[in-house]
Amino acid sequence: MLVVGDVITDIVVRPAGPLAVGTDTAASIRRLPGGAGANVACWAAQRGCADVRLLGRVGADTADRHERELLAAGVRPRLVADEEVPTGTVVCLVDAGASAERTFLTDSGASLRLAAGDWTDTLLDGVGWLHLSGYLLFSAPSRALVTVASGAARARAVPVSLDPASAGFLAELGADRFLSLVDGLDVLLPNRDEALLLTGLPRAADAAAELSRRVPLVVVKLGADGALVARDGAVRAHVPAVPTAPLDTTGAGDAFTGAFLAALLSGADPEEAAARGCRAGAAAVGQVGGRPSATAEVPRQS
Repeated sequence: MLVVGDVITDIVVRPAGPLAVGTDTAASIRRLPGGAGANVACWAAQRGCADVRLLGRVGADTADRHERELLAAGVRPRLVADEEVPTGTVVCLVDAGASAERTFLTDSGASLRLAAGDWTDTLLDGVGWLHLSGYLLFSAPSRALVTVASGAARARAVPVSLDPASAGFLAELGADRFLSLVDGLDVLLPNRDEALLLTGLPRAADAAAELSRRVPLVVVKLGADGALVARDGAVRAHVPAVPTAPLDTTGAGDAFTGAFLAALLSGADPEEAAARGCRAGAAAVGQVGGRPSATAEVPRQS
């Protein structure tokens, strides 16, 4: 599998309570490797995909560190070192409440400078699947890369998947433009908010069905409500989530996507792949940070 997308430094902030405006709030603060594309690659490797590769762009000052972290996670990185712009940074504010919901403050940095010139068709040699991070659609250079990479994959009959990645950035881009940019996609993996935004429909099931009229396989991630699998204009399965007490929801959708794609590549049908995605999502919310922990146990459905 080849993943093309963002490699980011996450600053995960977990306040001990409500933010005290104008003064101090005690918090746990950790610097961790992240980025939607990189997270997906790491979870795919952790969930059994034997050969996961990643194309991304980072600042030259942190390129070696990010390469080491990806190699340690079982991913073969091809990182373009940007001499002008630093690696992107995201501050992840994790709600102190029971939901552990996260809010992002995003400086995409070098990741949005990944461009068509960073692509070569040899990246697809030996690759059976191409996955694109939706963040690539939010800058002109990386949109051009999406066009080139998708075209090269179609020429080799390599399936292509994409995760929209950000409802906020998607709203700025516009649903119609997004859908035109991903024409010809094989698998789309939005979350609930992204699916509703893309269709203008109020219910996730209706949105999933509608999107599956445009994309052969659509999987809508519903967080604690599991996932919907839709094909040919209809929802074919509602896969339940694995109950877990959330600690940090950062990267849960990336975990789902990585595990789902790894399962598809192993021969699982979409419903079973979604179940494996839900298990990975449960593992992700039970830890801090968006990448798999080397010591985390894989939760199983009872």
